[in-house]
Amino acid sequence: MTENPIATKNLDGYGNAPLPWSRARTVLIEDTPTADLTFFVSTVRPDGRPHSAGVGAVWVNDALYFVGGPGTRRSRNLAANPACSVSVRLRGLDLVLEGEAHRVTDAATLAEVAAVYRSGGWPATVEGDALTAPFSAPSAGPPPWHLYRLTLRSAVGVGSAEPHGATRWDFAAD
Repeated sequence: MTENPIATKNLDGYGNAPLPWSRARTVLIEDTPTADLTFFVSTVRPDGRPHSAGVGAVWVNDALYFVGGPGTRRSRNLAANPACSVSVRLRGLDLVLEGEAHRVTDAATLAEVAAVYRSGGWPATVEGDALTAPFSAPSAGPPPWHLYRLTLRSAVGVGSAEPHGATRWDFAAD
């Protein structure tokens, strides 16, 4: 659960106060999946080179979820090394989330996240231990799509609207 960070560090060099994690969390709750947001997942290739891809992501029960086809570079990278970061420009806040993404296969979570995706207009359904739909972004690969949950270790937020500031939040390991 990422409701509260265990440490907060003010990164602002202009005298602004640290930003509260609740600001980022509230926007994630309110704006996913209905706002037009593109999240970028960055993973590490087996040879150490970075890889980044745009994904549709949703915040459900204090966790970030995203999909990837089993043959996509991000899914293959995550299978070998779950370390990743996810970046997004939110309403009034640029945010980078860092942690580990692991595949989700339990039916209850798949059904809950699919319902959230549907509420935002993507007609996802559960098929076996993955999600499927009549369409998805070309970068997702062909269906079915694996669902991933980001276990959040840290986040950095930079205010692009008042109140401004820059803050790092660290979270306890699950």
